[in-house]
Amino acid sequence: MEKEVKIRGLLIDPTTNSPVVLLKDVSSDLMLPIWVGPYEANSIASEIEKMASQRPMTHDLLRNVIRQMGGEVSRVVVTDLRDSTFFAVIEIVANGDTVLIDARPSDAIALALRVDCPIFVKESVLESSRIDGINQVVEEDEFDFDEEVEWPEEIDDVSDFKM
Repeated sequence: MEKEVKIRGLLIDPTTNSPVVLLKDVSSDLMLPIWVGPYEANSIASEIEKMASQRPMTHDLLRNVIRQMGGEVSRVVVTDLRDSTFFAVIEIVANGDTVLIDARPSDAIALALRVDCPIFVKESVLESSRIDGINQVVEEDEFDFDEEVEWPEEIDDVSDFKM
């Protein structure tokens, strides 16, 4: 079974100084943070902020290739958590067939934003996050969500994610 989630925010982990995508279960206050790389964070942030680039970025290219080949991304699913690493699949429907593409959750989320498809997390991932004691699942009241995207003082805009 899977739970639909929405992106609740893109934050910086003050301990590791790494970007974190915060996913929120649409039917509860359960939150799932996923640490991502700076390039993926930049791609996600630029799409959240609707900042267009002069040329297609990697996730734009992927969207364009899927569409040009007659496919449509139906959804993305965070499918597994093994050894503190999350796994995901991108579900593509093409010619009546469903194709599952292995992906990093950060790439799947960046693509989902570009094609406006739903994002899901398997319940087993949420459960194993709790059981493994990795502190991946948190309650919303542990965070202050006054703004949609919360940036630390040293980050002025999403361009600061670029390397």
